[in-house]
Amino acid sequence: MTCRQVVSGYLDRILTYDQDKKLNAISFINQKALAKADDIDEKIKSGKKLGSLYCAPILVKDNYDTHDLPTTGGSIALKDNYPPDDAFMVEKLRAADAIIIAKTNMAEWAFSPRQTISSSFGTTANAYDLDRVPAGSSGGTASGTAASFGVAGMGSDTGNSIRGPSSHLSLFGIRSTIGLTSRDGVIPLAWDRDVAGPMTRTVRDGAKIFNVVAGYDPKDPMTELGKGKRKDDYTEYLNKNALKGMRIGLLRALVFTDDADPEVTQLFVKAVEDLKEAGAVIVESFEINDLDAHRGALNFCNRFRYDMRQYLKTLGDNASIQDVMEVYSSGQYSMSAKGGLERFGAGPLDIHPRDDIPPCLEFPNHLGRNAFKEDVEGAMDKYNVDVIIYPSWTNPPALLSRAYTDYKGDNSQVIAPATGLPAATVPMGFSHGNLPAGLQFLARAFQEELLFSAAYAYEQKTKHRKAPKIFSEIQRENIIMKVSK
Repeated sequence: MTCRQVVSGYLDRILTYDQDKKLNAISFINQKALAKADDIDEKIKSGKKLGSLYCAPILVKDNYDTHDLPTTGGSIALKDNYPPDDAFMVEKLRAADAIIIAKTNMAEWAFSPRQTISSSFGTTANAYDLDRVPAGSSGGTASGTAASFGVAGMGSDTGNSIRGPSSHLSLFGIRSTIGLTSRDGVIPLAWDRDVAGPMTRTVRDGAKIFNVVAGYDPKDPMTELGKGKRKDDYTEYLNKNALKGMRIGLLRALVFTDDADPEVTQLFVKAVEDLKEAGAVIVESFEINDLDAHRGALNFCNRFRYDMRQYLKTLGDNASIQDVMEVYSSGQYSMSAKGGLERFGAGPLDIHPRDDIPPCLEFPNHLGRNAFKEDVEGAMDKYNVDVIIYPSWTNPPALLSRAYTDYKGDNSQVIAPATGLPAATVPMGFSHGNLPAGLQFLARAFQEELLFSAAYAYEQKTKHRKAPKIFSEIQRENIIMKVSK
């Protein structure tokens, strides 16, 4: 099969299903995708060296800069925004011969962890149940990847937005340690919390993409923290026996909550049994000092307006706005984004948070966040555990009509964003028939290899992922694209 045939097959799935089924995961289709496929076919034919992701059709969230496709951040105010260059990760993907097949819908300005609604492209549904949310803000990438509109996708995560949607769509999703991966060219929400990364149908695919996109970037000073910390090849840690002897802390405070759905809780209990069968040592007495106090402290710098100002400067004369609050004044937003603009846009425009009154020190110099991180890693040392586990959500995907009232159990928000520690979700099974659930692993700083090891071994033992029945294989012009198993 040629690269052109592969890419044609994925494009066919997008054109056949995305709008017809009202999934609405896709923002823009790359009209040059087939030309890129032809280039790769020519490289294969001529025996030229190929990149590690050659001919992999990748979906990219609509807050990643792409020089050849608009980047809207989910806002109609940026509908004609063509950035001058690619985001760091997009550049790395293209250099590895991956093909950016399409951009995906997202929650406007990445505000919502609950659902994915934008003023630029509307509402995205869950590929497993079109009446349900895919979570946010990377819901388009999640549903599109689950429906096999691409071989994998790229998302961003300020609070939950890689891991939350990945859990709701039976995907693997990883949020790295802050500083191991670049955010250059990704529209910001909170620069000292934002992380970008892969969302994939298998852990192996996630590791392959992570190999390409992780690492130092001189345009992102936060990656100074990660210098010398990334592993050469994360696929080397994919061992189906990796759980044998691994000590795992069970964080009960994020499991047995009053509002937890019983079926999701049972899936987690079964996951613990599976981990034990695989040889893991489960430390059920594990707890983190002052967890509730740390959660309540929030420790959040309201820097969205300032960070957006810095991003808009990178667009040069092409910027349609200079201040994100121009959007609020003009009314160019969906009602789902109104509250976010009022809350996050309240910060200063040209004053760095550390120079504001009162000052808000950014990571890694924020005292409250550092104290939280110390308590988490201190607990891991005390109980001698390698990773911590909890359900990514304690509840199933909410109905679209009840996205706000039924938003609960979002555990991804609790530890990783504030502490900067890495976490990954992997499919844990299905509740209520066909609603995906996810198991989350959290590790010490810069120990992503443990996340890949644990998630892969659990994935291989349980094989929980199954493709959404709504998006079956199709045949066009004798090209068969089978749904990835």
